[in-house]
Amino acid sequence: MQMSRRRQLKAISLFTGIGGLDFGFEAAGFDTAVALEIDKASCRVLGDNRDWPIIGEDIHDVGTPRLLQAANLEVGEADILIGGPPCQPFSKSGYWASGDAKRLSDRRADTLGAYLRVLEEAKPKSFLLENVYGLAYRGKDEGLNRILSGIEEINRRAGTSYKPSWQVLNAASFGVPQLRERVFIVASREGKNFKFPQPTHGPKDTVLDGQEPFRTCWDALGDLPELPNEPDLMPTGKWGDLLPTIPEGENYLWHTRRGGGLPLFGWRTRYWNFLLKLAKDRPSWTIQAQPGSATGPFHWASRKLSVRELMRLQTFPEGLTIDATRSEAQRMLGNAVPSLLAEVLARAIAVQLLGRPPIKGEPSLLPPVRGNMPKPEPVKRVSRPYLALVDDHEDHPGTGLGRRARLRVSAA
Repeated sequence: MQMSRRRQLKAISLFTGIGGLDFGFEAAGFDTAVALEIDKASCRVLGDNRDWPIIGEDIHDVGTPRLLQAANLEVGEADILIGGPPCQPFSKSGYWASGDAKRLSDRRADTLGAYLRVLEEAKPKSFLLENVYGLAYRGKDEGLNRILSGIEEINRRAGTSYKPSWQVLNAASFGVPQLRERVFIVASREGKNFKFPQPTHGPKDTVLDGQEPFRTCWDALGDLPELPNEPDLMPTGKWGDLLPTIPEGENYLWHTRRGGGLPLFGWRTRYWNFLLKLAKDRPSWTIQAQPGSATGPFHWASRKLSVRELMRLQTFPEGLTIDATRSEAQRMLGNAVPSLLAEVLARAIAVQLLGRPPIKGEPSLLPPVRGNMPKPEPVKRVSRPYLALVDDHEDHPGTGLGRRARLRVSAA
């Protein structure tokens, strides 16, 4: 049968966001039969770009029968349930801010239970659940255990045979021009085994046989026009004028005793992404959803990334429109799953769990390798206002020994 005439596989999408997972599954032959997303801006963007049925409400207020009706599916007919429940309870930033994430005591973790409720009631042929890799931290993996034990209970009650496989994947290992780690859980209703795809890309200096070097920021962005005078992209705040003094691929650590610049800061006394700048010859670091004025990654031209550049680094399909403010777009894109990684996983699921023949050729969302990479941008001298910061700053004393950690211990 010709691919164009083959029945599209049907997906129920929860916590759809701006559609990062869905666009990847679409590229692998899946159709989003219904999308559930509470964020109004995300729903607006989805509606502008696709004609999927969209329910713009809280998952706790939407019963599974209503989801199935909107999808025009019966119980058991969906080929897959996909979604990434909100990840704040398990995020790394939660550890930085409070010393530990609230995790299951955070009401937002209830979204895990909501996902499992739809899984049990809709009984799809397979499912994929995505979350931040903090979900699987050793010794702090109660969220992951909740999911796995919940699936066991579903199997006992519903007579299903979901056999979950889970793995932490780095998007860059599959051709995404961005270092971004996430945990994925995949299972088949019939108990079929699932093997995660092997990495296809690696660091250029240690690439393994059969792999390609990581796709780079230049591969993703090199054909886009320069945007030096866009007001919304200019760095702001106290540190904006310091950004041009940092070389490509460096961050504030450049301006410490161990870096090559002036000693303006202590070693490891700031977030890693403070004044972090992209390098043309490497993948991006993780795109943030709600960055501060000095939070990178920034473009190598010492400015914020444009919406189109963010979409490229997230490997969204070309031709999408995002009618939103730049901060809204950053939030939506920063919360998304890179669509190329979703396409790679969707291809594997279609073959291994749903009996579809393999799709030939490279994934359609894989960025091309781009030549003619320019030299690194020139670095400017530190301006006078920052020279007052030059000092013999103390380094961070180590994990659990900083000022905030000591304050938490003393308050306990």
